[in-house]
Amino acid sequence: MDMLFGLLGLLVVLVCLGGAAFVGYIFVRRFWLQSGEDRNGDAMMSVRRDLRSVLDSITLRMILVAFLGLVMLIPLAFVDDIVDERHGLYQSVLRDIAGSWGEQQTLSAPLLVVPYVERFDTKENVRDKNGHVQTISRTKRTLDAAVTLPHTLDIRLTLSEAFRRRGIYQSLVYNAEITLSGTFASRPAVEELSEHIERIDWHKAYLVFGLSDTRAIHEVAALKWNDTEWPLSPGTRQTKLVEAGFHAPLGDELSQSQGGHRFELRFSVNGSEAFLFAPLGQTTEVHMTSTWPHPSFIGKVLPGQYTVRSDGFDANWAIPHLARHYPQLWSLNRASYDVNSFTAGVRLFEPVFLYSLVTRAVKYGLLFIALTFMIFLIFEVTVQARLHVVQYGLIGLALTLFYLTLLSLAEHIDFLPAYLSASSIIILMITCYTAAALRSAVRATIIFVLLIGLYTLLYSLLQLEDYALLMGTGLLLAVVIVLMYVTRHMRSGTAGEEADELADSGHSTSPG
Repeated sequence: MDMLFGLLGLLVVLVCLGGAAFVGYIFVRRFWLQSGEDRNGDAMMSVRRDLRSVLDSITLRMILVAFLGLVMLIPLAFVDDIVDERHGLYQSVLRDIAGSWGEQQTLSAPLLVVPYVERFDTKENVRDKNGHVQTISRTKRTLDAAVTLPHTLDIRLTLSEAFRRRGIYQSLVYNAEITLSGTFASRPAVEELSEHIERIDWHKAYLVFGLSDTRAIHEVAALKWNDTEWPLSPGTRQTKLVEAGFHAPLGDELSQSQGGHRFELRFSVNGSEAFLFAPLGQTTEVHMTSTWPHPSFIGKVLPGQYTVRSDGFDANWAIPHLARHYPQLWSLNRASYDVNSFTAGVRLFEPVFLYSLVTRAVKYGLLFIALTFMIFLIFEVTVQARLHVVQYGLIGLALTLFYLTLLSLAEHIDFLPAYLSASSIIILMITCYTAAALRSAVRATIIFVLLIGLYTLLYSLLQLEDYALLMGTGLLLAVVIVLMYVTRHMRSGTAGEEADELADSGHSTSPG
């Protein structure tokens, strides 16, 4: 904003200096460079004619109108600040809703943790008070844990979207029905982690289920391990491994069984914005379904197969363990792996985002103000229908208020009806004002049709984001072509001759 005002201030100074220099040049030419004229009579009349010619010059009017268009950057900047402020308020409301409903969820489960004890025997030579060297044996024991990932992991997800309102704002949220199932091949080879293992506490093993926002857990069933149900407990017991989640102690299940193990867990959780999962299995298969028709797949791996329909989507992932950077078995204290660093999932994308559309519309504001001013300047050249500079300013202010009107309406109704309403209000305002200023219903009708075309083009630019540059470039080329056609008879001459030449060009039919 400070830079904008600085540039405008510099432009004002340059325009004033240029105008003063031009007027000074006329006086110098009339009083000192013309001979045979009465400096007290004819010269003064000549100066007045020159000043009148300057004031009537189409070039000067173009400069003034261009300067006025740049001044319109000031209200456009204020409108842009209002859009940013409302967007910030909207994001704050989304965070509040997510804080009570459920934030973005990341599932990293299950991990099998088996505690064990390591023994380190050392010998140390020490000298007693008599100077004799003695060998002392020392034994040190440390607690560690082995982390094992499942052999197969199957995740079934059903996302059901919903909307939660707070004031005039609404937030897209979801409820996820999750089924985890899979196998652990056998008891993990904990002995391979260290040659100093003294004891493996199989009876203290437990499963860890990582979930980023456990406050949003809605329903949960007991864990099925083989044919036995085990209750779940809050917390992961290993925040170094997974910060948030829950766990299930397995008792003597691992110490009594040497074969493979099956597990299954069903629960539902609320969330917002996105759902991510960590592919912890040696082979991980994920099947996700939802009734939301606008998914945006994110993460390290995209689904191998997916179908997007008008009533929802289906997506399937098949991820081998070789795609990750962490192994199937590691020591918790000797290695540190972030299992949430490799995730995949989906974001529930809202295709029409109000504030981004209004922000993009404001970015085209100066262009559309310039195009509207250009239409009126063409009227001045072709049909000698002139507006006062103040009238140009009011028209520019009305064009600026379009974006504020659009934002105000779009916060309460859908974007298309808001756009139609806001553009209709501004078009009718400018058309009626033009009809009164130019005293011509025909010219006002032409302005009406051209404004409808401009706002239709703006809406197309907002909707066709991928082709916005192409359409904008074509529009600028068309503007330059029109300007070249209108000014085709302009040639270098005095200020007094210029207006007559441009006026004649508007009525001339010759190609130049």
